[in-house]
Amino acid sequence: MKAERFMIYGATGYTGKLIARMAQEQGLLPVLVGRSVERLKAMAEPLGLEYRAVHLDDADQLDITLHDVTVVLNAASPFSVTAFPLVDACLRTGTHYLDITGEIAVFEALYRRDAEARSRTVMVLPGVGFVIVPSDCLAAHLTRRFPGAHSLQLGISRTDLISRGSFRTMSELLNEKVAIRREAEITSVPTGGLERSFDYGEGDRLSTAVSWADVFTAFLTTGIPNIEVYVEMNLIERGVYWVHNRFAAILNTTPWQLILKAQVELLPEDPSDEERAGRKRVIVAEAKDRSGRRAISRLQVPESYTFTARSAVAIAKKVLQGEFKPGFQTPARVYGADFVRSLAGVVLEDL
Repeated sequence: MKAERFMIYGATGYTGKLIARMAQEQGLLPVLVGRSVERLKAMAEPLGLEYRAVHLDDADQLDITLHDVTVVLNAASPFSVTAFPLVDACLRTGTHYLDITGEIAVFEALYRRDAEARSRTVMVLPGVGFVIVPSDCLAAHLTRRFPGAHSLQLGISRTDLISRGSFRTMSELLNEKVAIRREAEITSVPTGGLERSFDYGEGDRLSTAVSWADVFTAFLTTGIPNIEVYVEMNLIERGVYWVHNRFAAILNTTPWQLILKAQVELLPEDPSDEERAGRKRVIVAEAKDRSGRRAISRLQVPESYTFTARSAVAIAKKVLQGEFKPGFQTPARVYGADFVRSLAGVVLEDL
């Protein structure tokens, strides 16, 4: 029988470090895992934590690494590369899988493993941080408040804080189309084709539709057949977003991807604790029924990296305590609409 052991893969990355530090502050002793022995050692020894180095293409070593682990949290982007070998290993070893991705293609692929995960009594729960946890819980709350909704639109306030790892992932998600859901099916519209305003608490702000995984998760949680996700952008950001995605076919070629990834090293250092302190993100959910009646709820949470660490640790603790559901899950389907309100710094308003 496995010990109640919690493993963080990608522990030496920006978000992985935040999660490891918060986990230790809350009395957990996570095993820190990644590819570099030197980086792991430098991080783990001052914290008094165990570390293990492993490469994801070594299936046998992965199984050995996970043999005594109850739950693994994947914090290593891009998740289109890291999620699949880790989930394979989790299913082989009976280990629960969590990650902090927002990549819709990863959700779609992991959802197809649902039956296999159920048969092995393993929970596969991607998206345990920002933005999936707050958007999923908010969507579930709004559905409970307003039954019969036929459409759901989610608006997410902007941020000027981004880690280098997040930028790397974004550079791989360039696309000429934006995923939306129509009559329960995922389809797409041209980039920049959908815009609308949301009130994030300081008046209406123009927001642009984006291909985020909330389109996938909110449907599973609520059953609402028409869903769109928007992010607040100013005029310059909308222009950059349109240009990058308009030329996605070119920018996704190997030479341009190498150039984009090289630009990561020119970015400022990852956000400091001081830069994150006191900042917030806001999500607005608007539901409508077939008659045109609507309901709106707004959720304020701490800055996205801070929230991700808090949420991921809280969910890992629940899994360690035996609170899980086998198969592919979304946060609100397992822990309910009110889970997000149990986290520090969260404020819900029904408008």
